[in-house]
Amino acid sequence: MKKKVLYGMLFVLIGSLITVSVASGHLSGQEKHQNEEEGDLTMTNYNGETVTYSKKELKDMLTSVQYKVTQKDGTERAFENKYWDNTDEGIYVDIISKEPLFSSVDKYKSGTGWPSFTQPLSEENIVTKKDQGIFGSRTEVRSKEADSHLGHVFKDGPQPTGLRYCMNSAALEFIPKEEMAERGYEKYLDEFEQ
Repeated sequence: MKKKVLYGMLFVLIGSLITVSVASGHLSGQEKHQNEEEGDLTMTNYNGETVTYSKKELKDMLTSVQYKVTQKDGTERAFENKYWDNTDEGIYVDIISKEPLFSSVDKYKSGTGWPSFTQPLSEENIVTKKDQGIFGSRTEVRSKEADSHLGHVFKDGPQPTGLRYCMNSAALEFIPKEEMAERGYEKYLDEFEQ
């Protein structure tokens, strides 16, 4: 009987630690941004134009989830996001800058409930940095121009890269293959020729 009680208490303690870890992981990113001075975002968009957005303009332009994810390092709910099960051909671009990030050619079903890719479409549009957490560090993925928080990259993906770029749908816009040329992404169409 005492063993069952001890195991039960241990299970509750481990569950509490995991909950605190997940919550603190989200809060640490939010606190980091909230402590920064509220400034403008100046970037070069995909059309080559230099654009500046105030925090208010970004809040007006994005949904609350998109703002939380991209600007406050948030995470949307697994299996309750726009692209986790999208199988259409096309590319994924940053929701703010429209810089190309990922291709459906490299997307795979990871079972995590978020869109997952084996590699970026354009390495030059991706920035990675260490993200310290309670159980160790992860590698955060951000867009280069908009500095949007996109998600994290893990070393448990399939070949040929062995990587899993686990992204938030809220940070992405999907451009279907048939719309790529008219929207200025024609140079990526050869991605789909086999």
